[in-house]
Amino acid sequence: MSLSIDSKKIRQEILRLTREYSRITHAARRPGYDPACAPFVSGETKIPYAGRVFTEDEVEAAVSSTLDFWLTLGPEGEAFEHELASFLGVKHTLLVNSGSSANLLALTALTSHKIPGKRRLRPGDEVITCAAGFPTTVAPILQNGLVPVFIDNDPVTGNARVEQLEMAFQEGKTKAVMMAHTLGNPFDLGVVLSFCRKHDLWLIEDNCDSLGSTYSMRVSKAKELGFLENSPGIPSDGIHITRYTGSWGDLSTQSFYPPHHMTMGEGGAVNIVLHPLLKKIVESFRDWGRDCWCASGQDNTCGKRFNWKLGELPEGYDHKYIYSHLGYNLKPLDLQAAIGRVQLKKLPDFIQARKNNWETLRRGLDELGDIFDFSLPTHATMWTSNAGFSWDGKGSLTDCSWFGFMIRVRPNAQFKVRDLAKHLDQKKIGNRMLFGGNLTRQPVFVQLKKDRPNSFRQIGETKGADEIMNQALFLGTYPGISKPMLEHEISEIRNFALQR
Repeated sequence: MSLSIDSKKIRQEILRLTREYSRITHAARRPGYDPACAPFVSGETKIPYAGRVFTEDEVEAAVSSTLDFWLTLGPEGEAFEHELASFLGVKHTLLVNSGSSANLLALTALTSHKIPGKRRLRPGDEVITCAAGFPTTVAPILQNGLVPVFIDNDPVTGNARVEQLEMAFQEGKTKAVMMAHTLGNPFDLGVVLSFCRKHDLWLIEDNCDSLGSTYSMRVSKAKELGFLENSPGIPSDGIHITRYTGSWGDLSTQSFYPPHHMTMGEGGAVNIVLHPLLKKIVESFRDWGRDCWCASGQDNTCGKRFNWKLGELPEGYDHKYIYSHLGYNLKPLDLQAAIGRVQLKKLPDFIQARKNNWETLRRGLDELGDIFDFSLPTHATMWTSNAGFSWDGKGSLTDCSWFGFMIRVRPNAQFKVRDLAKHLDQKKIGNRMLFGGNLTRQPVFVQLKKDRPNSFRQIGETKGADEIMNQALFLGTYPGISKPMLEHEISEIRNFALQR
């Protein structure tokens, strides 16, 4: 008994010192709106485009989980999966070791022999995606022997030109749509979902850059598509059904890599929106391909561990070692989930900070509208400093949890986007191109086209994706950016642009 009391006291002291250490050591990682964040020093402090934002709460959670030494995915992971699913309003969430793995699992799940009839994706089937973005949205299509079909991007929103969906469709070949909500801006879910319902296609939302963004469509339209209520915690306006991105498709994916909306270090998730069968399939591919669904450390939750007869195995073969798929091991650690649970509690504040930071940059750079083109949310037609966004009247609205603030250098400007990027880099202001730009122009796809001419298709000349590639960069909106940092960014960009 005394040993137990001593152990508790030691643990409490370890965690107390952990918190104290974190407060002293990691002030630069606190939210920019936190009074205790490290001060910004012009010319000295680097402004990342993104990064991990945390306090002593996350460090304590990680150390506490480590002291328990469960290590592999366990009770913290199970709790996090339920909490994230509840936040989004989806049936299930399964944690994985990265957003890229999440994309791989979501797409691979649709190739399972357990998918009924013609809805199963088979080698040679086509998946519609868009040209500009991050490569691991597209890589799983090719990795599964499928054919990506690239439609163009709208350079204003960064998202797919949905008017090209019908041009991309081929009866009997097209089986799914998989694309990302670019930089936190939801793609046109009204059009994409209607297209998928019309042709009985799967929809995978790559939600890695958009956690907390919402899409609203009129109640009648949403009900027609099978959605009857808002995501949890979102109040009703009586006109629209509003749901988080990642809760509209059949499957969606998240990334918890440090630049993203919340972090577990490495980590990601697959969200199963409606179909319970998909949970078992994704879980099987994640966990070595096994048929058993027992959690780590548990046995016989089905009640018939030694009564199964599957494949050509002998009857009664141990269900824990029966494999229905050629799977992977893509689980994260339980201590990562412990960090994620703390981050999830802070997510609403993180989301609001991203919106505020985008707004600050937009207002601060508004006078440069003859030099830069600024992005707009899907369905927005313009932005003014007095009225904010104006909308297109189609009945749908978006509210962006911005991953970044994208600007495009106009062709008539006296400098190129690369010149601006180099200047910002010299001034220690983080910036990025829109990931891989037009992916079809990346070396891997150029070579792939030479080696296998029919390995992918593209619709038209993808001029919008080229415009993004040649003229755009984005700045950070992450919650670690403070007001003085934003003011410094605005000043440097304004001075650079006006002195040319």
